[in-house]
Amino acid sequence: MTTKSEMIVRPAHDLGGLPAGPVVPTDHEMTPFEKNCHALLNVLAAHKLVNTEEKRRGVEDLGAQAIGELTYYERWAVSASKVLIEKGIITSEELGVRINEIRARLTEAAA
Repeated sequence: MTTKSEMIVRPAHDLGGLPAGPVVPTDHEMTPFEKNCHALLNVLAAHKLVNTEEKRRGVEDLGAQAIGELTYYERWAVSASKVLIEKGIITSEELGVRINEIRARLTEAAA
């Protein structure tokens, strides 16, 4: 017989109660990307462009593979991008152009 709790399918982000070993909290200095991402999401929220629930939904909708592969702030960035595209604030083409510009700048700086 299947219990009600066994019938509930966990979303990919819901890891509570699953065996994963102990959580070892560590302090670390935030990277420039993490600081920028955090600041950007605060600005988007202050301007009422992306709220906490939209960001949360976007992260939860990423799926198990992306949640497992992306860092915490990478998930935020992808989620915010999707919300901004859904709302028509930016287009995927505009985002792609900016990503390519940044990649080129970083490649040039590394050379």
